Amino acid sequence: MEVLWAPWRLDYILGPKPDECVFCIPENTSEDEERCILARGEHCYVIMNKFPYNNGHLMVCPYRHVSNLTDLTLEESNDCMLWLRHSTTVLGKAFNPQGINMGLNLGEAAGAGIAAHLHFQMVPRWNGDASFMAVFGETSVIPEHLSSTYSRLKPLFEEITF
Repeated sequence: MEVLWAPWRLDYILGPKPDECVFCIPENTSEDEERCILARGEHCYVIMNKFPYNNGHLMVCPYRHVSNLTDLTLEESNDCMLWLRHSTTVLGKAFNPQGINMGLNLGEAAGAGIAAHLHFQMVPRWNGDASFMAVFGETSVIPEHLSSTYSRLKPLFEEITF
């Protein structure tokens, strides 16, 4: 079994949290680049993880502040799945990953760093990406700066048509 080690994330998990929910975003788009928001759907949006496990780590979040999958409306659920599909296509074009981990951690005990606002994780993976640096050095090697990744992904999301 392969293990994805991310010991550096413990600082984030145990560290201080902002007073407001980071996934409750403003309706206007003026802060989208600063917040790393790549796309906005009808009921959800796609955002880059600022504390990524791997390059291209994305999240799909409903706009509404809900903590449980069963609290989503059918429309919200469908929109989240649609943007997970779109994001899979974009990640394939941009990074050509050999796999993608997708997940949803419901509740703090399940590993949700921010349990109060549901969010789906998408982590592109490549054979051998969990190298000795993460396992022995407790160091993550993310080969591209977040702003460069944003610049690479944003135009691909803008190409999506309905």
